[in-house]
Amino acid sequence: TLLYTIKFELAMTLFHFGNCLALAYFPYLIVYKNSILSEYSSFWPCVKAGGIYILTQLCKMVILATFFPTYEVPLGKIDLHGELMKGAVELFDLIGLFLIISQQIGRGDLKILVAGVGWSMAELLSMRLLPLWVGARGIEFSWKYIQLSLEANISLAHHIVMAMLIWLYTRNNVEKSVLPLIVSLLLLSSSKQTLLELVGTLFHISSLGILGLSVLLTVLVSLIATHLYVSLCIQDNSWGNPKVSTHLIRLVTTLCQPLYPGQLVGQPQG
Repeated sequence: TLLYTIKFELAMTLFHFGNCLALAYFPYLIVYKNSILSEYSSFWPCVKAGGIYILTQLCKMVILATFFPTYEVPLGKIDLHGELMKGAVELFDLIGLFLIISQQIGRGDLKILVAGVGWSMAELLSMRLLPLWVGARGIEFSWKYIQLSLEANISLAHHIVMAMLIWLYTRNNVEKSVLPLIVSLLLLSSSKQTLLELVGTLFHISSLGILGLSVLLTVLVSLIATHLYVSLCIQDNSWGNPKVSTHLIRLVTTLCQPLYPGQLVGQPQG
C-alpha cells in the first residue's frame, strides 16, 4: 500500500508538471507552426532574437546594480524611487525589440512575429522553466504554477503587440498625429509589470487579481494596436492589394490561433 501511494503521488506530480508545461509551451508551438514563421523557416532568427533578449537583460541587470542600488524598505512600504528607476530601465526592452526588427529582413508581419515570439520564448525559458521544473513537481498541488503558465501566454501576446507597435513607429507613412499614441502605448507596455506590482502593493490585490489586470491591460493595448495596424493597411490600400490584405489576415489568424486551434485553418497564401 505504501509503495502504491508513493507511485500514485509521483504520477500525479508528473501529471501536474506536464499540464503546466503544456499550458506554457504549446501556444508558442501553435503560433510557430501555424504562421509564416514555419513557412519561412524562421527558427534561427527566433533564436537570434532570444540571444538579443539575454544580452538586453544582462545590460539591465548591470545598470540596475551599478546606478540604482536597492535599499531596505520597511514591510508594507513602497520604494517609489526604486520602482520608478526599475520602470525606466525596462525601456531597454524596446531598444532590444527595435534591434531585432531592424536587423530582420522580410515582410512586416514576419519581423513582428520573429521579434515577439523569439523574445517571449527566451523569457519563458530563462524565467519560468526552472520554477516549473522545481515547483510543479512538488507533492503539494499549487495554483501558482498554473498561474505562471498563464502568464507565459499573456507574455507571448504582450511582446507580439510591443513588436507590432515598434514596427508601426518605424514606418514612414504613419501619420504624425498617431505617433504620440504609439509612443504612449510603448511606454505603457514596457512598464506594465512595474505598474502592476505598484497597484498590487498599494491596493493589496491578490496575485490572481494582478493576473486579471494584466490580461485586461494586454487586451486593451492589443485592440488599440490592431486598430492602428488595420488603419495603416487601409491607408496602403490593403483591401485592394492582395499582398497587404494577406499580410493582415496572416497576423490576425496567428494571434487568434491558440484560442481557436481547430477552426482557423486554410490561411491564405501570398
